[in-house]
Amino acid sequence: MALKLDIKTMPIYVKAIIVVLPSIIIVALVLFLFINPKIKQIKVLDAKIDKQNNEIAASQAKAAKLEMLKLENERLVARINELKEQLPEEKEISSLLKQVSDMGISAGLEIKSWKPSQKVTHPSGIVYEIPVAVSVEGTYHNLGYFLSSLTRLNRIVNIKDMKLGNPKAERNETMLQVSFRASTFSAIPDSEIVKPVVKK
Repeated sequence: MALKLDIKTMPIYVKAIIVVLPSIIIVALVLFLFINPKIKQIKVLDAKIDKQNNEIAASQAKAAKLEMLKLENERLVARINELKEQLPEEKEISSLLKQVSDMGISAGLEIKSWKPSQKVTHPSGIVYEIPVAVSVEGTYHNLGYFLSSLTRLNRIVNIKDMKLGNPKAERNETMLQVSFRASTFSAIPDSEIVKPVVKK
């Protein structure tokens, strides 16, 4: 026996359900099958876009610093070159030491002894230190003039371990017996610099 439905005799709410229900089912299917996956794809793409935007912003910040870093590098290279001028090559050391000796004589000091020692590697590992044991005789004024002259050199010369002996009067002047160690430095050639061993 076939089931007959007479729409005319049905209540209004049943008629409304019959009319609206297919639309709701179609909308739900469209949402579930088509729109939801697209929304997920959009979220994934938005996350990728945000990540790329952050990377672009970071790269732009680095690019903005590039010119500043180039200028800083040029300034540091110029400074290194200035400092290298103060560190003569090893072959120039003997002429520098002669210049220091001549300055002592010009200042009126009498050089009693001048004993260069073997070069030693400075604790920094990038320069050699060349020490010279010096013994001189002269007045306070002569010694002061000599030390002042050293500060005008464009090379580095350190004076240390200075000892003043008993002064003695000569020709109405007080003569000092002075001993000290003069040290100058030379750059270690790149080929001789010991590179630290990196352990893996």
